[in-house]
Amino acid sequence: MNDALSQVELIREVFHYQNRFEGSIMVFKIDFPVTETPGFPGLVKDLALLAKTGFKIIIVPGSKENIDKVLKQHGIGSSGYYNENEPSTHDFPIRITTKQAIPYVEMAAFNAASKFMTFLSGSRVEAVIGNFVRARGLGVVNGIDTEHTGTVDKIYADSLSRVLNLGMLPILPCIGRSPSGKPYNVPSDGIALAVSTALGAKKLFIVTAQSNGGVKILNIPKEIEKRQDGSLLRLTPAQTEAIIKENPNPQGEAQAQKLREFKLAVKASKSGVHRVHIIDGSEEGAVLKELFSNLGAGIMINTDEYESIRAFRSRDLPDILRLMEPLMQTGSLIRRNPEQIQEKKADYSVLEIDGSIRACGALHDWGESQGEIAAVATDPLYTQLGLGRQMVDYLIEKAKTNRMSHVFALTTCTHDWFESLGFKETSVESLPKQKRMAYDQNRNSKVYTLELSPPDLKSKSSSDPK
Repeated sequence: MNDALSQVELIREVFHYQNRFEGSIMVFKIDFPVTETPGFPGLVKDLALLAKTGFKIIIVPGSKENIDKVLKQHGIGSSGYYNENEPSTHDFPIRITTKQAIPYVEMAAFNAASKFMTFLSGSRVEAVIGNFVRARGLGVVNGIDTEHTGTVDKIYADSLSRVLNLGMLPILPCIGRSPSGKPYNVPSDGIALAVSTALGAKKLFIVTAQSNGGVKILNIPKEIEKRQDGSLLRLTPAQTEAIIKENPNPQGEAQAQKLREFKLAVKASKSGVHRVHIIDGSEEGAVLKELFSNLGAGIMINTDEYESIRAFRSRDLPDILRLMEPLMQTGSLIRRNPEQIQEKKADYSVLEIDGSIRACGALHDWGESQGEIAAVATDPLYTQLGLGRQMVDYLIEKAKTNRMSHVFALTTCTHDWFESLGFKETSVESLPKQKRMAYDQNRNSKVYTLELSPPDLKSKSSSDPK
């Protein structure tokens, strides 16, 4: 009986996360050693399964070890790497790629990408190895000519979105090209970070060949929660930074690799990726266990955007008026006075960063199971953090909790943004009767609606980390 109940709970968890993240963009940065493990075909099969069931998957293959091997085979010496800890260097360890080396670097990078293509085709999932990265050269740094070493200049997000919307799976090797077509060797960590940010990915998976237990080689602050086996379960970005600080001088490549993963996770979190997962790619079913179960199989670095969003309080009124005033002046938001906000104060929510309000929004209930998302405003100094998206996500979850079947927004100039969030343009006639009667014909706002999924079978518990 207990086994049967456990199976039911597992099924509920799977449906819960399927419902929550279906259609979401997820980026998988997969280290090259993972491709040489016995579990690699199973990993790709699981990624194919996710793609078939409505998840939008992007793969960024790591190629470091394969590039090392190819350069050695052809007798081309490496010019070495910059020290990632030196103050004047760049975000990720970078290989100095010479003119002589770049053809072989390209060959090794595309060979690594083609491994994924081969196994995906076996699962009948169409994949594209594409030129989705515009790069620029690093140039001369500290007197050293980096030649064909580059960094991400731009992600062709529109092209990637079209590929994803066709149900195909893009693969981004560690090669970017300048507008004139010059190839550059770009760190795969940098590509994974840039594409996650550009496309608003819900999750970034860092898939390594190290077990989660590998963190035992690091000094971990005592207050950080661990599993019974000593491995880590969940971290905030601040906790992750504390671990990095506790290990300033890594001993050996294993420690250095784990700290690089944590640094990438922190950068992604600060760039607006809500959840970063570090998993062992050689573990059978690790991706599915991490995605569809409460406890997961790896380490999650979670910004927990909902924990920083709370209900409006009367003392917040000056702050949200400050955020809304520039948008009210331009006509992007309708003008609201303090009395109107106080009258509907139960509808408003605010997002805090370090005790300061940086975004606000409201969910108005107009009956007929429809809610209006309104008064969304963010601090312009924090626009790069995607706070508006976080606020709308929160209001959508609030609408689901309140058993609403649809949410809608009226807009005069932000319709592209709402479309990027999944809203579809509809007519004024689709609005609930009370809202139609209050609709301002002179303002002539466009109506955008989002249909919500039915309520979850099982309510989300406070311990649910996914």
